[in-house]
Amino acid sequence: MIGSKSGSRALLAPRWAISLLCAALTVPTCAAADLQASGTRDLTQMSLEELMNEPVTSVSKKEQKLSQVAAAIFVINQEDIRRSGALSIPGLLRMVPGLDVAQINANTWAISARGFNHQFSDKLLVLIDGRAVYQPTSGGVNWDTQDVPLEDIERIEVIRGPGATVWGANAVNGVINVITFQAKDTQGALLTAGGGTLDKAFGTARYGGAIGEEVSYRVFTKYLDRSDLTDLNGQNANDGWHLLHGGFRVDGTFTPKDSVTLQGDLYSGREGAIIEHIESIATSDNENVRRNADLAGGNVLGRWNHVVSSRFDTTTQFYFDRYTRSGPESNEERNTIDFDYQQHLILGSRQDLVWGAGYRRSADRIGGTIDESFIPSARTLQLFSAFLQDEITLRPERVFLTIGMKLEHNDYTGFEVEPSIRMAWTPTSRNTFWAAASQAARTPTRDDVSGEFNIAAFPLPDGTPAVATIDGNYQEKSEHLLATELGYRVQANTWISIDVATFFNQYRDLRSVEPRVPFAVSGPVPYTEIPFVFGNLLHGTTEGIEASAHFKITDRWTLSPGFAWLKMHLRADSISLDTTTAANIEGSNPGRQAQLRSSLNLSHGFSWDTSIYFVDGLPAQQLPSYTRLDTRLSWRPAERVELSLVGQNLLKERHVESNDIGTSVTASQVRRSAYAKVSWRF
Repeated sequence: MIGSKSGSRALLAPRWAISLLCAALTVPTCAAADLQASGTRDLTQMSLEELMNEPVTSVSKKEQKLSQVAAAIFVINQEDIRRSGALSIPGLLRMVPGLDVAQINANTWAISARGFNHQFSDKLLVLIDGRAVYQPTSGGVNWDTQDVPLEDIERIEVIRGPGATVWGANAVNGVINVITFQAKDTQGALLTAGGGTLDKAFGTARYGGAIGEEVSYRVFTKYLDRSDLTDLNGQNANDGWHLLHGGFRVDGTFTPKDSVTLQGDLYSGREGAIIEHIESIATSDNENVRRNADLAGGNVLGRWNHVVSSRFDTTTQFYFDRYTRSGPESNEERNTIDFDYQQHLILGSRQDLVWGAGYRRSADRIGGTIDESFIPSARTLQLFSAFLQDEITLRPERVFLTIGMKLEHNDYTGFEVEPSIRMAWTPTSRNTFWAAASQAARTPTRDDVSGEFNIAAFPLPDGTPAVATIDGNYQEKSEHLLATELGYRVQANTWISIDVATFFNQYRDLRSVEPRVPFAVSGPVPYTEIPFVFGNLLHGTTEGIEASAHFKITDRWTLSPGFAWLKMHLRADSISLDTTTAANIEGSNPGRQAQLRSSLNLSHGFSWDTSIYFVDGLPAQQLPSYTRLDTRLSWRPAERVELSLVGQNLLKERHVESNDIGTSVTASQVRRSAYAKVSWRF
């Protein structure tokens, strides 16, 4: 909901946690760490050539070397995850240059790439093992329920820029693909447990085994309990969060040419929030009220890969996803089924072709309140899609041209065509230049088309009540992007690698909020409605630079700096009456972001990891820039046991990262915190 925001006041953080952390960090910095018992490779022990040639699959839905991909892609591997000290996927994504990660309250985040960040970042597509978690009600992702055990994640591939040619609508400014380990790679038992000043208690229990030689499995259960933050007035924000999550994965190879995956999850939890609520229209009474949301859901996914020959394979995937959210503003339940078929063919010596088709059906039921409602309250949406992408080798090992197109049909806007062309040139094995041009579309959401939102009640000059509203538009169009990108990767020598990407994006048909003529409502309480309606009367451009590097200072110490610069130029069309949305979007995205991550192996099984992040201020939200410091000290007293102590947001007692007027919950202050954790594998 849209409403006014109040000022902030800082509180003191628990000093004992900070003192304990500082004392623990006073250790000698010499000698190499012991071998990692987790089965993952230590980042500081990997050569830069190995890092640059990690396999990735998200750009073309087939395996490629990272160094040769014609896209701005960043990979977070399991060793990055282990040493980050993060406890959630949003926490991990802070390390991606060009990705804006802003925590709104204890359980809600705004995450986007290349601008347009808000709670419902509808231009970023997120997948978990090929299952899309983009929700079509408001757009974006419910990050509070994407609670994958971090120890199960093999890697996270983040594409900055369009990925619509293979992934479809809403992959406009980026794609995040979370890929978990196969069951055979997580054999044995794992127990983790911890707690601290903010994350009061958390833990994971996982067991992996085998049935014969062909079938491997794992099962897990995970729990978290996070305490409340403080609101902008220094009071309790009542936004605590707890979640219980369980799941399984089975991988089997039944013939030399056939492999099958079956996996699923169930979760249940509760979280709090403070929302802005119209208490009474008659008395023009708006208030901030505490509300709880009950969370429940689950999914099951099956995938069959069939190898016809060394040059031809097929993949068939099906999943069912269901979730319910009761609060804080409305009650929603959604059931989604998705079917996807794909073929991969190598034609001759120069063509590598991938094509596929898909169908998705998503049915919802949303209960309304005095603040918001949907007409109709229940709707079923269908999506049909097909794509074709061909990688053509123009010169072996040197020049690659990739052309592709996605064709989709949705119930709101009909057909959408999303083509792309990419080229990679590797003049030497250590250098890659690439360029790309792509089109992508963001299709309307339920909010855009059929939502009805009461924003605020207020008295008119004559004392009679009035209500400001925003209504959906049944004629809402898709937003469209034409993107051009250039990039360069280099492994200069054995101790330094650099990755730079630049982009220029042109947008049209962006969502605007257009005023309408006020009118009188007769009853049961007479009032004047001041209406606004969604439109597509904004356009503009964005441009930017994103850079990351790895410096291997010694065999034990790696530094990873990153930087991103963004400039947005948005304007209303000549017929638009919207005078605020463009400026609010521009001023709600940081112009500059920078980071420096350090991974250091010490003696006697100790390791020390530190990350510092700088985020520019947000003028539209009246928020200053902030710098965040996280650090982690770990110790392996035995081969399969690891103890760690983590401090987060250490430079300031608390700060605000997002206070957008378009969020559904009021903002909280992110505070300094510390926690301890133990991991035991057996």
